[in-house]
Amino acid sequence: MAKQKLNTFGRVRALEGWKALAFGAALLERMLPNYTLFCELTESGDAQALRNCLNLVWESLKSPKSKFNVGVQLEKVEVATPDTSEFDNYGVYPAIDAAIGLACLLNLLAGDDPQGAVVISKLSQGSVEAYLLATEEASDETVKTHPLMEFEVEVQNELLDFVEQAKYPAKAVDEMKQLALEAGISNIGLEL
Repeated sequence: MAKQKLNTFGRVRALEGWKALAFGAALLERMLPNYTLFCELTESGDAQALRNCLNLVWESLKSPKSKFNVGVQLEKVEVATPDTSEFDNYGVYPAIDAAIGLACLLNLLAGDDPQGAVVISKLSQGSVEAYLLATEEASDETVKTHPLMEFEVEVQNELLDFVEQAKYPAKAVDEMKQLALEAGISNIGLEL
């Protein structure tokens, strides 16, 4: 399993341009519901700002001529990122992972972090691992073979299989988003 995991990150590292962005955005579609639930339960954060930001990235992928101010969006994400010192519930951690992932995606789009998709991939798997350990559904020894972690790696590889073969039309971007949402659950297993 560890070999496959390295292989996944190596494949993500090889993605460039729109393919890296689409892969990162697809993973964030599976991470953002964790942030949204956190906002609902704590009556804090700004789920709509993060949703709008991800929508802007998808739109820029479909219509490369459409531009938006990445700096302004990064600022909104930063303001909406929860602080662990203010919350005592576990949900703050996957919420933070989603917000950091979105910031990485924006930095990738801006050209400031060429490895942004790898960071998002690791954040998504890390969220799953942390969730399984926190809920004691898995131990350090069993986390990599837990069905939820295996599913996370499988989804990432399916998205990679798709994007590596995809040509650039907007249709590929829409299909990528649908593929990410197909299972109907977030990366940590929340129903969408």
